[in-house]
Amino acid sequence: MSAHDRDPITAHGGGELNELKAPVSERPALAAHARKLTPLALGARELSDLEMLASGAFTPLTGFMGEADYVRSRDEMRLASGVPWSIPITLGIEEDVARTLKPGAEVALACEDGTRLAILKISDIYKVDRVREAEQVFGTAEDAHPGAKNVTSTPPWCVGGRVILFEEIPGRTFMEYRLEPRETRAAFRERGWRKIVAFQTRNPTHRAHEYIQKAALEICDGLLLHPLVGETKSDDVPAAVRMETYRVLIDLYYPKNRVMLSVMPAHMRYGGPREAILHAIIRRNYGCTHFIVGRDHAGVGNYYGTYDAQKIFERFEPEEIGITPLSFEHTFYCRKCESMASYKTCPHTEADRLLLSGTKVREMLQAGQAPPPEYTRPELAEILIRAMRNRK
Repeated sequence: MSAHDRDPITAHGGGELNELKAPVSERPALAAHARKLTPLALGARELSDLEMLASGAFTPLTGFMGEADYVRSRDEMRLASGVPWSIPITLGIEEDVARTLKPGAEVALACEDGTRLAILKISDIYKVDRVREAEQVFGTAEDAHPGAKNVTSTPPWCVGGRVILFEEIPGRTFMEYRLEPRETRAAFRERGWRKIVAFQTRNPTHRAHEYIQKAALEICDGLLLHPLVGETKSDDVPAAVRMETYRVLIDLYYPKNRVMLSVMPAHMRYGGPREAILHAIIRRNYGCTHFIVGRDHAGVGNYYGTYDAQKIFERFEPEEIGITPLSFEHTFYCRKCESMASYKTCPHTEADRLLLSGTKVREMLQAGQAPPPEYTRPELAEILIRAMRNRK
């Protein structure tokens, strides 16, 4: 591979991407073999994890975690090898199923309708304490925290092992934008981008987001706008609406040769600081060199401090994470500055700043009222008002 074709960033762990897909020529035989195996039905979160594993987005994982990786990830934010990994990726199974399985055997991973998608070769069968896991990862085991509730409602028995995907995962959306890590890396090379900044979002982009994205673009060659389209909370803006806002924003307000829109199919865990680390690792695997970490990244409720997701990166050596976090202060429109600004750059008072809570913005949109253009681009507000009206 020539220097021109070489990726500017290795996969997490320092090696190549671990793509866990069978060659096309081998898929019929694997599908026939899987029909003879015990099927394990996967829910939405596990299907999302399977897709992330198979594409290489979860490199260096080669499957659902065995016990050694699980324990160290839960307690120390590292894999058994020492490589940073902040949130366990497990496949929970009921005890009666666990007792029928043995290490070295194979099982089929299937949709809830029974369609077999992948084969898992069992390395470990182990029992975990889901309450302890939730407390370690999320800082709480309360049901009010959606990520914690997902974990505590998952069976305590786990099966770990390498997976090989032989069938397309059904129900995937936004296929035009569903680029896998190998594909984003190729697209960056094709564009000649060496420094690529990723922006993680589960919300429509407002002016504060736009400000920090464009600030990051001043020091990078390209921006990967990488919205999460896996399962989110029911009161989050639906993915289809968010995607429409991103397309309009890029079309009207961004230099098209410096921005790329691609979806990230991960399940949202609302893990705050720990999820910020995982999101950075994932974007490294997608080929990015920089990652924007804003205030309360991946947070929910009042479980995390405003800048905890930025501070957590200090626990690791920069080369261990292998992607540069860009930390931004809270940004807003200042009437006296007559521009977007942050606490770092604006000397004025709160009275001069346009600060709207998410709750206030939702109330305005539901009433058919557009937030001020200094907060949200009018074209985006129109899309959001229409979506709110259609949900009633």
